[in-house]
Amino acid sequence: MATLLIHGGAGRIREDRRAAYEAGLAAALDAGFAALEAGGDATDAVTAAVRRMEDDPHAFNAGTGSAPTSAGTVECDAAVMRSDGAAGAVACVAHVRNPVTLARRILEESNHVLLVGPGAEAWEPAPVANETLLTDAARADLERWRARGGDPEASATCGAVALDDAGRLAAATSTGGVLGQHPGRVGDAPIPGAGTWADERVAVSCTGKGEAFLTTAAGRALACDLAADVPPDDAVRARLAAVRAAGGEGGLIALQRDGTVVHGFDTPQMAFAWRRDGPDGREEACAVGQDGAVVVRP
Repeated sequence: MATLLIHGGAGRIREDRRAAYEAGLAAALDAGFAALEAGGDATDAVTAAVRRMEDDPHAFNAGTGSAPTSAGTVECDAAVMRSDGAAGAVACVAHVRNPVTLARRILEESNHVLLVGPGAEAWEPAPVANETLLTDAARADLERWRARGGDPEASATCGAVALDDAGRLAAATSTGGVLGQHPGRVGDAPIPGAGTWADERVAVSCTGKGEAFLTTAAGRALACDLAADVPPDDAVRARLAAVRAAGGEGGLIALQRDGTVVHGFDTPQMAFAWRRDGPDGREEACAVGQDGAVVVRP
């Protein structure tokens, strides 16, 4: 039962950008599902979907259009993880157009899980100038943030989880971090067990305040809850409550091996989409959800 579930971030998605988010989600869903239909596996699907969101200059905080640091540069993080426990991740890469593709290369070609900065970029065959990742909208957001002052502001991470017809699961997450973050800051997205997780039962991708997802090991904790037969909706609410108790907020998507689709958030908006081909035909949805919700679709 081929299934793909993606997110474009949780937080405050401005009204004037929601149409761009929905269009970007639809394009990413098509790209990821096309990989499955072409005979690819779950890892192919999540990589293709996230790469499409990284390439979108009009929505999402990943790849092109990433949130600038306080220094006005872009630093990206990404991870890919498979249900066999293999993972690859990169952090603080500044000259990579598609961090998720590089993370997959680390998974498949290196003896490591996580590489950062120049060490990670040494594995990139086609480096780009950092300024090519900055869009006019991102520059304008930075100027507004500098004028206001205050703490760094969360932006919309993107991610995907997939189940292929062979029953394999995979997860991928990619982010430009938070607007105005200190150079060198790393959140939860590239950390297996925090913002990205996959095992034989479930694949998870998180979005929100990375520090809180890091300290609560949200992805792995959700997997443990599900392994202990906690109902999916209760498990998601418990993880979001733990994140909020740690001073954060956000959302997550999860896909179980039986095809159960789960997404939940406690922020004003979360962008998500999913598609699956089941015994009763194709099912799908694409939306910028409002005012927090936890949804389980068996």
